[in-house]
Amino acid sequence: MAEMAVTVAAGTLRPCSGVSPAASGNRRLAGWRPLALAVPAKLRLSSPALRVPRAASPAAVEDGSSSNTNTVPTPKVIIDQDSDPDATIVEVTLGDRLGDLLDTMSALRNLGLNVVKASVCLDSSGKHNKFAITKSSTGRKIDDPELLEAVRLTIINNMLEYHPEASSQLVMGATFGIEPPTEVVDVDIATHIDIYDDGPERSLLVVESADRPGLLVDLVKIIADINITVQSGEFDTEGLLAKAKFHVSYRGKPLIKALQQVLANSLRYFLRRPTTEDASF
Repeated sequence: MAEMAVTVAAGTLRPCSGVSPAASGNRRLAGWRPLALAVPAKLRLSSPALRVPRAASPAAVEDGSSSNTNTVPTPKVIIDQDSDPDATIVEVTLGDRLGDLLDTMSALRNLGLNVVKASVCLDSSGKHNKFAITKSSTGRKIDDPELLEAVRLTIINNMLEYHPEASSQLVMGATFGIEPPTEVVDVDIATHIDIYDDGPERSLLVVESADRPGLLVDLVKIIADINITVQSGEFDTEGLLAKAKFHVSYRGKPLIKALQQVLANSLRYFLRRPTTEDASF
């Protein structure tokens, strides 16, 4: 499928309405579509070092509008597996500083992905660049958490290359950027885990914690290790924090209270422990 580059002329930005042609309506979380594949049965869940392709060279089109203010907006990268049944939706925001991200789309193609649709919209929080991406090999949405994490790190890497001022506001600034974060997130305070019933067949798991490389893969692995199925989800990077929503089930049913407690305790232990090698335990 041919990739598409999108150029938006100045002054023609439209209000944000998403890249998917699906009607927005009054959809509740219960309307999220499940993935075709159950995560524990089909996906590789280990968390090795991911190779993230770097941008080949800076390009003016990636630079976006410059800003004279010293206040750097909060960088946001959203990976949405729910809004579109056929593609993974990625949204990137850095106030009004981002351009068309043509080099970022090129880096995503280097991961074996197609950008099948793209849009730029504007609201009170800034300019939102949205991509609908699929795997080149299958033409379908991404179903591998390792590849989703590689997408996230690739986008953050490119953002920091063209906007180094955001380095101190992202955990990955210590790896990809010129300046590590100036603030340290208190993991105990930042970690929140909630589980809700969400219809007759699944539960909604909501996790918020300090961000770290590989976090998306590790969260899915912990869930799968308890034989809980991840049906779909969304993973957001907002500055130094990571926020995830997963639709989960156990044998096609919502999680009972006892299993909810086991899952919450397992995630809380993992998120609050120091980042050390598993072999040291």
